[in-house]
Amino acid sequence: MRRPAAIAFAAGLVVIVGGTAGLLLTRHPTPAMRPVAAGVAALPAPTGPIVAPPQSAAPAPVASPVSLTIPLISVKTNLITLGLAQGGAMQVPSSTTVAGWYTGSPRPGSIGSSIIVGHIDSTSGPGVFYRLTELRSGDDVFVKRADGTTAEFRVTSIQTYLKDQFPTEKVYGPTPDAELRLITCGGAFDPATGHYLSNIVVYATEVR
Repeated sequence: MRRPAAIAFAAGLVVIVGGTAGLLLTRHPTPAMRPVAAGVAALPAPTGPIVAPPQSAAPAPVASPVSLTIPLISVKTNLITLGLAQGGAMQVPSSTTVAGWYTGSPRPGSIGSSIIVGHIDSTSGPGVFYRLTELRSGDDVFVKRADGTTAEFRVTSIQTYLKDQFPTEKVYGPTPDAELRLITCGGAFDPATGHYLSNIVVYATEVR
């Protein structure tokens, strides 16, 4: 996400985080050097169930994710863990150089929508998800886990949503299979508010 804002519950909580720029990504070929934002329109966090109901023969749990690799856009980053901050906002990485897995979502490779977020840029240059919008359907995403196994995902779609029209249920809601969501900020930048006006969401499904 392009600005170091927090991802908040439901409709528009904003957490002020000084220093970095934001969570989402644009298609600019060169870094967009934005002023540090005082706050960013927050990305809604899930307000309902994020994991599908238990099955009668539930698979064994998978290990925690430790790194993310997206070969096409040269992303190779360790994954930090993100929880909820005070006030109910989802935490975001304190650095623009790493992505984070939201521990309130399933581990990558488990049934459900696993959530990984990252910043798009800062005043010092591109963030880890700066090139996220270059992905297309069929591109590969790899998540390495603590036990040495790797979950491979294939991109199915890339969507841009205005922040005030973010489809919380579609992004975070239960799924019948193992899926991945990569989320950052993007779209038009409003210099008057220091906010990006949209969120970028990459949808991917596990292939092995």
